[in-house]
Amino acid sequence: MAGGFAKDGAVQEQIDATIEDAIKHARDQLPKGESLKNCDECDAKIPEARRIAVPGVRHCVNCQAELDKENKQASGYNRRGSKDSQLR
Repeated sequence: MAGGFAKDGAVQEQIDATIEDAIKHARDQLPKGESLKNCDECDAKIPEARRIAVPGVRHCVNCQAELDKENKQASGYNRRGSKDSQLR
């Protein structure tokens, strides 16, 4: 039950919107187009199995792992913490 001026279900709508935004962001990050035979970063050969498994792949596994570390997005919400930890 929502209190104050918030309508019933407002918290769930906010959670759903956050999840939808995360899904859209993840889909936008998927590679598009034809797979490359050599990595964009290090020019290493990309194995055929990877090119088939990930259509549009542009990086070898090692370079992609580094890019993923750099682009890691932190959530703006502490959904697992207690109410006290969220208020700090």
